[in-house]
Amino acid sequence: MFGPKTYCVVIVGAQWGDEGKGKIVDVIAEQADLVVRYQGGANAGHTVVTGDNEFILHQIPSGILHQRTVCVIGNGVVLDPETFFTELDQLVERGIDVTSRVFVSDRAHLVMPYHKLLDTERDKSQKIGTTGRGIGPAYEDKTGRRGLRVGDLRHPDQLPDLLRERVDRVNQLLHMMGSEARASLDQSMALLSDLTPRMLPLATDTGLLVHRALADGKRVLLEGAQGALLDVDHGTYPYVTSSNTTAGGAVTGTGIGPTALDEIVGVVKAYTTRVGNGPLPTEAEGALADQLREHGGEFGATTGRPRRCGWFDATVARYSVRINGLTALAVTKLDVLDHFAEIPVGVAYHLDGERLEEMPADLEVLNRVQPQYEVLPGWQQPTSGARRLADLPLEARAYLDRLQDLLGTPIRYVSVGTRRDQIIEV
Repeated sequence: MFGPKTYCVVIVGAQWGDEGKGKIVDVIAEQADLVVRYQGGANAGHTVVTGDNEFILHQIPSGILHQRTVCVIGNGVVLDPETFFTELDQLVERGIDVTSRVFVSDRAHLVMPYHKLLDTERDKSQKIGTTGRGIGPAYEDKTGRRGLRVGDLRHPDQLPDLLRERVDRVNQLLHMMGSEARASLDQSMALLSDLTPRMLPLATDTGLLVHRALADGKRVLLEGAQGALLDVDHGTYPYVTSSNTTAGGAVTGTGIGPTALDEIVGVVKAYTTRVGNGPLPTEAEGALADQLREHGGEFGATTGRPRRCGWFDATVARYSVRINGLTALAVTKLDVLDHFAEIPVGVAYHLDGERLEEMPADLEVLNRVQPQYEVLPGWQQPTSGARRLADLPLEARAYLDRLQDLLGTPIRYVSVGTRRDQIIEV
């Protein structure tokens, strides 16, 4: 993926998240000097399997599993300090050396206990399907100019007044919602008092760090969370996350200019899933949905919730190609389709007798569309041992060729299992 003229590569989810970005990042990170998370928070769950070991990373970039790679949390991330250090300590316990390999933007906003409390109480009535990790309220505070940034920890004398104002505001909101829950100023102060001595040595201007790395000819991999259809501007609003999950978020969330990007790789599953509420036009039903879920292990890495499953939706994926400017694709979980005699692919939508090849922004319209399918023959033989395209059954190769044709974007990687070595580089 990196080459003589390729120094900065972006990995984005091109569906509704959970596409397997963690594995693709892990594979490409072996060539990278820096891996940077540029948005989202602990609501992300990137799973990487190496040998018999499984790592689920929520805050720390997937590149941490490569000993030479420096990992950076950019300014666009909302950082849960408690989760961050718990994850860091667990990596150390499992033999991963993190010394001088993790840096945090001093512009990154902190997720506080009162954010999580407000998130949980609010979702009881709104039913958006959040993870309850406080991500939305933290981004609201950021946009509302009342957030708490990592750099603010350098001024401990100001923290009590800052926190008191924010906790009081949250408690007023909880009261207005009719909730009996209340945020605790003491809890937030105790958390920051405990974690500040560990956080400040890691805090720096990470935008400058990445800029200098690129100027020195180092290879930088930018890692996103969630997926393009969960982007707050371009996703299926309001059933979205609270940040820009598309490639544009990579530059604002890292602190580099858009001309620094050389490759933008979109990760798609060989089928489609989403967690929580919102439209999913190619959703499968009954036994077929259960089969996809069972064979794919489709349960959230962060929440454990069962994912909704359906067939590949080329209309959604074409939309992602366009809004992200994708230059390449990585197709994951091809092996999950090994069990099906026939595999539908959604190629367009029908609505009131009209064919739609572009994804509508209006949710009312999107909820009414009927997918138009092409049914491709399955291969019904295992693909998990394939390491070259030539190792795949002819029907599996034809399936990939059809996806590539429908999206007009070359496939660079095909994943055929959970392990690090179960990957085909095209």
